[in-house]
Parts: sequence; C-alpha cells; structure tokens
Amino acid sequence: MKAVRFHEFGGPEVLRHDDVETPVPGAGQVRIRVAATSFNGVDANIRAGFMQGPIPVVLPHTPGIDVAGTVDAVGADVDDVAVGDRVIGFLPMTDAGAAAEYVTAPAEILTGAPRSIPLADAAALPLVGLTAWQALFDHGRLTAGQRVLVNGAGGAVGGYAVQLAKEAGARVIATASPRSADRVAAAGADEVIDHTATDVTAALTEPVDLVLNLAPVAPEQLAALVTLIRDGGTLVNTTVWMPAPADEERGVRGIDLFVRSDADQLADLAARVNTGELRVEVARRVPLADLPALHADAAAGALPGGKVVVTVADA
Repeated sequence: MKAVRFHEFGGPEVLRHDDVETPVPGAGQVRIRVAATSFNGVDANIRAGFMQGPIPVVLPHTPGIDVAGTVDAVGADVDDVAVGDRVIGFLPMTDAGAAAEYVTAPAEILTGAPRSIPLADAAALPLVGLTAWQALFDHGRLTAGQRVLVNGAGGAVGGYAVQLAKEAGARVIATASPRSADRVAAAGADEVIDHTATDVTAALTEPVDLVLNLAPVAPEQLAALVTLIRDGGTLVNTTVWMPAPADEERGVRGIDLFVRSDADQLADLAARVNTGELRVEVARRVPLADLPALHADAAAGALPGGKVVVTVADA
C-alpha cells in the first residue's frame, strides 16, 4: 500500500510517499480503508521532532491523527465494529497514522461517521471537534446563560467551539482577523472582535465566565486574558507550551488542555452533524501524494483558515 512517512525528523522535505506493507489488525483492533485524514498543527511539530517528550514516535512514522474510512478487517475480541462500517476516530498519537491507504486502530476509539456529509470530509471532525468539546464542557464547565470568549476563533477548533457554545445557550464573543470574521459570525458568534485592530482587553466591557485561548499569543497577552474573567471563572488554554495562568485570589482557574480520544463524545458530535446542529467546514482538500507540499504550505503560513482534509481513497 501507499503511505506518506518520515524516516528522520526535520522539515517538510523529510516526508516520503512510500510503498509499505498493509497492516494486519491485532486483538481489539480493526483495519480501516482510509478515505481521508486531515492536517493538524501537531503533525508538523511531531515531524520536526519537537514533541518527542510528550509524543514519542518510532521512525519511520506515518502522520495523520484523524481518520475517516471503512472497516475492512477486524482482529480478535472486536464485537462492536464490523467489516463495512463507516467510521471516524482520533488515533493514538504515537502509533502509525492515517496518511496511508490502510491503518489499524483500537476499535474502542471509533464511532460511526456522520451520514449527512461525505465520508472524507468527516476526517475534519475528530481532533478539533473533541478539543472544542472538552475545552468548553469538560474543563470550562460552560452552561446556558454564561459568557464565553473564544480567543483565536478563526481556525478549525474555533469554528466548532463557537457553534457548540452557541448551541449550549452561551453568549459567544470571538476574536478573529478580517479574513475569517464573516465565517466566525456565521458560526454563531454574538460579537466578533478584530484582534488585528483592537486589543480584546480594551474591547470587552463585561467580564466573561470562560476564556478559551486558541491563539499562539505571548505570555503577557495570555496573562491579560485572566483579567477579563469573573471571579470563579476559567481560562482554558490549548497552546500548551505556555502554562495557563490563574488568579487564585479570585478563584479563577487556569487549565492547559491536552485533548484525549473519546468515542462517546465523538459519537455525540457526529450526531449533531447529522441533525444539522454542527456544521463541518472543509477549507481545502488535497490528495495524499501532496501531503509534503501541504506541510510546506503550513510552514510558510500559507494554509487557508479552517480545516484541510487529505483524501486517500474514493468514498
């Protein structure tokens, strides 16, 4: 089968379109004929060797944390997934990824793919959808009537976070650049602040219950966001190379989010896609062979806002 792998850490040029053996599922695993994976920023950091501490991978390594595809073989002790099932999942980060024609995955991390969108497009959901869900509800404890600030809402996580927070009955304030402002507003933001022209700490006139930081801001900017949070509120930070600040005197919690695979949560997200409560937007689709060029675009800051899907097979 074909797979894109890197045999050494480095820039986008280390990615190769290789011929490799088709994997065989072990106990508790299934093999998936991959329709698509997606590009995530962490893919580039793993490839560059920056994540060997928290995410040690064995070389050569196949990237691609998200998967959407069709089960074509099952290993022993698999009861809830069958050959022919169309599935999605957030794969273990240290294992071989889905930038390949076939990938094996633990059956327990998979859930049924949304039926209302193309299977390949469903690869845009797992990692970023789970990140948004866990930030808002597992850690942020967001409830109806609260105010949430999504800082850096123009990306894929931000798009889901705005939709989910609005659906939960929160008032959503979002920061975005002019390029993504209309898209963020269409996702449901009640107020969009242009962070290229306005300091959010000056623009916000009322405190919020929750700040979700998705932007690679400077430490002093991250610390300033704490001042916008009411007593007892929360800051959830996804840029985990900067520890989330807190304010113990006011009871403001600072939480660094490390997203985890959760099939039940992913099933809930997929159900919301089916009912139309949650929109999956794909900014760009590229074939597997062009994954090295996609990594180069990411390194040059040339990716579009939103999610890029890497298509592998017709679905």
